[in-house]
Amino acid sequence: MAPRKCPETQKTPEVAMCLRGKRSRSPQELEQEAKLFVKSPGSNRRADAGCLWTGSANPASNSSVVRALHQQKLGKAVCPTLQQTLQHSFLHSLASYRIFQKAVPFDRRATSLAWHPTHPSILAVGSKGGDILLWNLNTTDKPTFIKGIGAGGSITGLKFNPLNTNQFFTSSLEGTTRLQDFTGNTLRVFCSSGTCNFWFCCLDVSARSRVLVTGDNAGKVILLNMDGKELWNLRLHKKKVAHVALNPCCDWLLATASVDQTVKIWDLRQVRGKSSFLSSLTHRHPVNAACFSSDGARLLTTDQNNEIRVYATSQWDCPLGLIPHPHRHFQHLTPIKATWHPRYNLIVVGRYPDPNFKSCTPHELRTIDVFDGNSGKMMCQLYDPKYSGIFSLNEFNPMGDTLASVMGYHILIWTQEEAGIQKQKTSVCANQGLGDTNKNVPC
Repeated sequence: MAPRKCPETQKTPEVAMCLRGKRSRSPQELEQEAKLFVKSPGSNRRADAGCLWTGSANPASNSSVVRALHQQKLGKAVCPTLQQTLQHSFLHSLASYRIFQKAVPFDRRATSLAWHPTHPSILAVGSKGGDILLWNLNTTDKPTFIKGIGAGGSITGLKFNPLNTNQFFTSSLEGTTRLQDFTGNTLRVFCSSGTCNFWFCCLDVSARSRVLVTGDNAGKVILLNMDGKELWNLRLHKKKVAHVALNPCCDWLLATASVDQTVKIWDLRQVRGKSSFLSSLTHRHPVNAACFSSDGARLLTTDQNNEIRVYATSQWDCPLGLIPHPHRHFQHLTPIKATWHPRYNLIVVGRYPDPNFKSCTPHELRTIDVFDGNSGKMMCQLYDPKYSGIFSLNEFNPMGDTLASVMGYHILIWTQEEAGIQKQKTSVCANQGLGDTNKNVPC
């Protein structure tokens, strides 16, 4: 089906504004705060009205969660309705998201982040200087800081080891892809270029197939097993490989994104060379990222200019939708990458207003935008007037209730206002919840 143009609307999307303090507000302040919100989670932003979409655009059900659960108990097929209802409720809750924790640990901008896969309060962030911060949000103790080499040590990829979550993998401008523990010790070097002319730009790991994949600035992609044995080393792109992603539900499916303006889909079992791809998805600009959804059914791509695409893994020849969105590339800015919400069909991405963008408005805010993955509509925008920079990286934790953002040197944590206040009151050492087997987890 040919993409069709989504109808324009004049409605203003929901913009979540951060409060200036945590104290109790007077009735007058509460009334003033209420004016900051326009609760229309299904509305479109005029600047993004050029969205082309062929996926479903069914609005979320108005029925309550209790009703949906009751229908499910009666044996009725309500799973999609229940999911829509829960997503609709979550979107409304975004209006109360605030920045409750922040950190500025680096002397150079942050370049990568990753949530712990089994402990959703633990976050790892890497910097342009090679520094790494391991931060447990549930404790007031000082986070673990691993010092990098400085200039030339930029962390380009960061993933926790799914087979031992007291360890993590990094790829870097230093020319290595390595495994480290929480004290910063290098346990194994998986790849090393041995020269400053070649470096590694990205990585991903799979627990089920026990492999690691990494890409470099010359277009090469390397596949290794967890013992460090190289399975193949091939040049699959003409230029730098900016991102690699293994499908979470299909062990052998790999996506690679490159600045050669293509995203390529591969069967790891059949890779023989650059022409052995399953599909090549041509873009109009270099591509920063290609991310699979948590159910593995969709692929999200972010270019270096003004377009986000969604593909169905069952049909690569035509994207389900194209979302116009300003996030252009700038040399001294960490590349903007859109990500999926782990539980709902929602897309999260930072906005970099562009005066040349089709419907740019004067004094446009640098927000975090949330889109519906089915319809491509703008659902919500997060904004804090105290932090008006560009949010290059934005990712929800595995539970889907806490958002980590990277803005230059800053690491910012968003959560629902009530939950944030409760966490601050009851903050305890993470060791109490992690057990004796994870003593090295930062506390």
